[in-house]
Amino acid sequence: QVQLVESGGGLVQPGGSLRLSCAASGRTLSTYAMGWFRQAPGKEREFVATINWNGGKTHSADSVRGRFTISRNNAKNTMYLQMNSLKPEDTAVYYCAASGMLTPLPRALDYTIWGQGTQVTVSS
Repeated sequence: QVQLVESGGGLVQPGGSLRLSCAASGRTLSTYAMGWFRQAPGKEREFVATINWNGGKTHSADSVRGRFTISRNNAKNTMYLQMNSLKPEDTAVYYCAASGMLTPLPRALDYTIWGQGTQVTVSS
């Protein structure tokens, strides 16, 4: 069974950048599609970005496209989310997740393994 641990969250000013990491243990990530989701207080968990098993295909939510970049390094068993031009509305707990599906839809239901989350706060 794969265990996922996120890191890299924190407090950043609007317009700043953060890089989140999602490290896996217990099993290789290379057979899984991976994704990032986020959940703000009082809101449902929402899709942020996804990447296929070898990093050759990615998809991002409209709200982050052009600002956030998802990537992975299977040799390091790690996935990343580079977040630039951060806005206050990006404030949320960010979760990484793994899916056994070849092409999961951008919804939490298609992901079966989850990390514990890391807080990202964008504020001046």
